[in-house]
Amino acid sequence: MRPLDVDEPTVVGPYRLLGRLGSGGMGRVYLGRSAGGRTVAVKIVHPHFALDEEFRARFRREVDAARRVGGAWTASVLDADPEARVPWVATAYAAGPSLAAAVTDAGPLPAHSVRTLGAGLAEALAAVHQLGLVHRDVKPSNVLLTLDGPLLIDFGITRAMDGTASLTSTGVSIGSPGYMSPEQILGKGVTGAADVFSLGAVLAYAATGRPPFPGDSSAALLYKVVHEPPELGGLDGAFRDITEACLNKDPSARPAPAEVARRLAPEGGAARLVAGGWLPGPLVEQVSRAAVRLLNLEAEGEGPASGPVGFSRPSVSGSPGAGVTGPASGVFGPPPVMPEREEPGGAVLPEPRDAPDGPAGGTDANPYVTARPAARPAGEGEGPDGHRPGKLSVSVAATASPGAGGRGRRVSCTVALAVAGALAAVTVTTVVVQDWLPGRSPSGSADAEGSADPQAPAVTVPAGHLGTWEGQATSRDTVSLPLGTFRVTLHQATVGEKVGTLRHTDLFGGTCDDVLTLKQVTGKRLVTTSVGAKDNRGVCDQESHTVLLTRVGDDLVYESDSKPSGRPEARLSKIG
Repeated sequence: MRPLDVDEPTVVGPYRLLGRLGSGGMGRVYLGRSAGGRTVAVKIVHPHFALDEEFRARFRREVDAARRVGGAWTASVLDADPEARVPWVATAYAAGPSLAAAVTDAGPLPAHSVRTLGAGLAEALAAVHQLGLVHRDVKPSNVLLTLDGPLLIDFGITRAMDGTASLTSTGVSIGSPGYMSPEQILGKGVTGAADVFSLGAVLAYAATGRPPFPGDSSAALLYKVVHEPPELGGLDGAFRDITEACLNKDPSARPAPAEVARRLAPEGGAARLVAGGWLPGPLVEQVSRAAVRLLNLEAEGEGPASGPVGFSRPSVSGSPGAGVTGPASGVFGPPPVMPEREEPGGAVLPEPRDAPDGPAGGTDANPYVTARPAARPAGEGEGPDGHRPGKLSVSVAATASPGAGGRGRRVSCTVALAVAGALAAVTVTTVVVQDWLPGRSPSGSADAEGSADPQAPAVTVPAGHLGTWEGQATSRDTVSLPLGTFRVTLHQATVGEKVGTLRHTDLFGGTCDDVLTLKQVTGKRLVTTSVGAKDNRGVCDQESHTVLLTRVGDDLVYESDSKPSGRPEARLSKIG
């Protein structure tokens, strides 16, 4: 979860927002809390969609369908306002990863977990179908794994049993390739049997870690779904029989969801399997840690949404009888007065302060930065006043105050520039004060060759780039074509060293890994060379290409020039 940006809402309807859970093509999802203390997931559509009446109509149908379902093994809708200036919907918050994320990170689920997963999803689909609805988008990313069992989510394209949709309908998604049924692909009438086919594909993926219809292009994949048998290597016995029955090309030959549930959990249904513990140990630990973080976040959220927090003891105060007065406990005193010092040559500069809780030289979060020319041997090229001709001395100091609404901080900087020199012909044309990066000389830019000054430290990665980032990718060559999930992990490195990795999980659950080598650091941008990992699948792009990684607000923007991959781009949020 990411903290709220200064331009994001803090309240939606009756819910106070605590942070951003993620974002997608249609909107953003936030963690919220009601006045009564219930934790919810609030989905807010992107503002530009609010102007589209066709989108509003689809959003109303989504909310209506999800409200009608609201049974076991689905995330129930608690509240919604489709008519708001920016429509939103609140659902019960489920602490747990998606099936796609769990399998990508840890591999296939054990047999007992897959059996419980199948029974729960089958019971959920039975409830959906009893209402005369069909989900039409059952896939690994729409299945959440919680300690209380699996949950089927996202009823955004649910339709009535007799509804049909064209593959070419503008703005309409009818399913996900690899998990949609043959009749969906062919544009025939869609019934509950289509969901059963998707359920079989999801179970095969959970048990083997691979989709049952792999393909290196959408056309090849769709052809396999319609004409070829599924690839179920690793499945055997009764579970293989159930999966094959679900994946039958003939809708009338597939079992009903209730029959699937009965065969997978004949005694007590999915609830009994869940009660005995259904997730493997690593996933239980992951979900438990997430729940603990959520509880801590809620405890911190009991007070005001933002603003200064009172100290348990005064940071500056006078001792009784000492004759010194100071601010009372729990309040801030007046801002410190920065003593002035006189530079040789007559310029008066603020005295630089040491950065609190940060390394010398400053970081992204530390506004106290002092930049000076690299040290040189005493007397080398110096004028009578001890300064080298034409050199620039820069001192940056900052004071911070709360921004509007108590969130964020407005930073005011005092920049004093003193140009000292004995040469009358020196001309300073342009001075650009930008990001002060670790290991970067104030008078030069970092590039693939490193700093121009051999005595300057090596160019390294800015602290703000480090960590793990994730988001949805699209192709710049084919407008709005989704490419799946990109996860970028960056660590500290110098130019020429491995700086991180990219994991691309496509829409079908397949993965490709790239190795990123640092080539250049410019401002807030890393220029890297990306090469496919040696153990990639044959369908992965292994050729060397350039990837740009740029910080934009709290996010990281990924841009690739790989034409075979469609020149992908993605806006990634930090997850670790």
